[in-house]
Amino acid sequence: MHITISAKHMDLTQPIRDYVERKMAKLPHFFNRLQEIRVVIEQVPNGYHVEVLSDVEHHRDFVANSSHRDLYACVDLVTDRAVRQLHEWKERIRGAKKHLGDRRRAG
Repeated sequence: MHITISAKHMDLTQPIRDYVERKMAKLPHFFNRLQEIRVVIEQVPNGYHVEVLSDVEHHRDFVANSSHRDLYACVDLVTDRAVRQLHEWKERIRGAKKHLGDRRRAG
């Protein structure tokens, strides 16, 4: 899995890059079919906006957004949202497979 981090209207320092990489490294634990994660950090007039695009196999990209005054809090929020999206998708796939098995046994 590949993680790409980019910044708009600000300098991307090494501590920020390390923090974001550490947080994004948690995402494959929730869904192992991740191919790429793209993170865009943008400085806006009243804080920061972070967007995470999760490229998942056999599905269009999942997009999670967050805005906050504190950059680290913003990264935490967007990570939680991305985790929730991936977890819900994984549960949905598992549920669909269970239902297919029920149909085969009933017929």
